[in-house]
Amino acid sequence: MDLVLNCADQYVFTPYVYPASWPEDEALRQIIGLLIVTNLGALVIYFLFGSLSYYFVFDHTLMKHPQFLENQVLREIKFSVQSMPWISIPTVALFFAEVRGYSRLYDNIGDSPYGWFGAIASMFSFLFFTDMCIYWIHRFLHHKLIYKKFHKPHHVWKVTTPFASHAFHPLDGFLQSLPYHIYPFLFPLHKVVYLGLYIFVNIWTVSIHDGDYRVPKFLQDIINGSAHHTDHHLYFEYNYGQYFTLWDKIGGSYKNPSAFEGKGPHDYLRKLKDETDLNRNRNGCQDNIFETAKTK
Repeated sequence: MDLVLNCADQYVFTPYVYPASWPEDEALRQIIGLLIVTNLGALVIYFLFGSLSYYFVFDHTLMKHPQFLENQVLREIKFSVQSMPWISIPTVALFFAEVRGYSRLYDNIGDSPYGWFGAIASMFSFLFFTDMCIYWIHRFLHHKLIYKKFHKPHHVWKVTTPFASHAFHPLDGFLQSLPYHIYPFLFPLHKVVYLGLYIFVNIWTVSIHDGDYRVPKFLQDIINGSAHHTDHHLYFEYNYGQYFTLWDKIGGSYKNPSAFEGKGPHDYLRKLKDETDLNRNRNGCQDNIFETAKTK
């Protein structure tokens, strides 16, 4: 995160905000700067990718589903925006530790013990490590002693939109993001790779709430996509994973998505429409019979 902070210092904070007498490496200034860039960055990512997904990917017919709440989109946005500042507080504490040099983040490929191979391999290890950790954290949040207080607010949204992606209780949101922040304290990671992965995981979180269940058939059993996560919201005890289905299969919580079996929300809406059309046709036929009888 020091890359972002240094950029903000160079182009905004130092020339326009802070007095020249306040050094850029002073701890309090760094904490304030991190709070600002973390909150602004979270809002930009949320609204940018949430809006793109909502207007160009999300199937708006899902808003006709019986379990889609009144004013749900506005409620999702409001909940997310209220939670983000609270989530940012412990997050900034970890970012501050990174900026002060306590992590294993590095600037140059030459600083990596494994060169380019290490930089590329770290992308995959980051995904597998965080997927494993989030699975168990997520499953822990479904424990009956914890669920109602901390995780249930996210499950208010049964049929989600992309804006539900960050609509968490603050503690829930931070705990599920914690593996992203722990990784660079345990393993070497290039700073640019880390920043790219951080943006990626936020986009992925948006994508698994977007109601678009299309996945290449050969990946349907591997990737934990929107179809899998939709069933998690609908049935609660399945598909806790973040990117992959591996840990759900190991933990016995995997469920083949109902959307892949012709029983998903879209299928329910089609069935509902067909029944409505059938009833309308029946009523129309009955009215015609009645009118014909009257004329006779």
